[in-house]
Amino acid sequence: MNFVKFLKYILIALYRIWFYILVTVPIIVLFPILLISILREKWYPFFFALARLWATIILFGMGFIPKIKRETNYKKGQSYMFVANHTSMADIMLMLYVTRNPFVFVGKKELAKIPVFGFFYKRTCILVDRNNPKSRLEVFRRAQSKLNQGLSVCIFPEGGVPDDLSLILDTFKDGAFRLAIEHHIPIAPMTFHDNKKRFSYSFFSASPGKMRVKVHDILPTKILSMEDKRLLNHTTHKIIKDELTQPTV
Repeated sequence: MNFVKFLKYILIALYRIWFYILVTVPIIVLFPILLISILREKWYPFFFALARLWATIILFGMGFIPKIKRETNYKKGQSYMFVANHTSMADIMLMLYVTRNPFVFVGKKELAKIPVFGFFYKRTCILVDRNNPKSRLEVFRRAQSKLNQGLSVCIFPEGGVPDDLSLILDTFKDGAFRLAIEHHIPIAPMTFHDNKKRFSYSFFSASPGKMRVKVHDILPTKILSMEDKRLLNHTTHKIIKDELTQPTV
C-alpha cells in the first residue's frame, strides 16, 4: 500500500469517527430535554422537533448538503407512510431533515445497541427483529397504534441495507403497503440519490458533498383494498428505481 492510499484510509477512518461524535454529543448535551420529551406520548412532536435539529447538526457537520426537489408538499396534520431506498445510516438523518410531519421509524433492533443513541432509539422507534415472525406481528400492532394517534410512519421497505452494495434497489417487503391501505393513508415515496456515495456501510467509503433527494407525488390508498398491496408495492418500487437509474443531468 502506497503512502497516499494509506493516508486516504486514515482520513476516512477519522471522518467516520467524527460522524459518531456528531451523533453522540448533541444527545448528551440535550439529554435532560430529550428525556422529558419522551415521558408522554402526546409530547412526541416536541421530541421529533429535537430529532430534526439533531439530524441537521449531523448532516451539515459532516459536510452533507441536502438538495431537495419536490413534486409535492406534505399537508400539516396529515398522516403518511414515508418510504425510501436504504443504503446508509445517514438515511435516518436525511429523512428527518426532509420531513416536518412527525413520524415514527420502523427500524432494525440492532441500532438500539449503539451507546447513547440507542437509549432514545428503542424508546421512540418501532423495533423489528427480522428473524422473528412474532416481532414482525408486534411491529404491525405498534405501527397501527401510532397511526391511530395521528402520527406518520417511516419504513425503508427493502427491509435493511442490501449486502450487495452494487445493487441499485432491492425488492420491497409488503408491510408498509399493507399498513397504508388498512389505514387509508397515502404512500409518500422519496429517492435518496447520493447517500451510498456519501456514507455507505462499507467502512472506507465516505466523503462530504451534496445529498440529492427527490420527493415524489404521493400515492393515494383510500380506494384500494388489501388485494392491491402488491400493485402498490411494485408501483412505489418502480418510481424510486426509475429515479435512481435516470442519467445524471
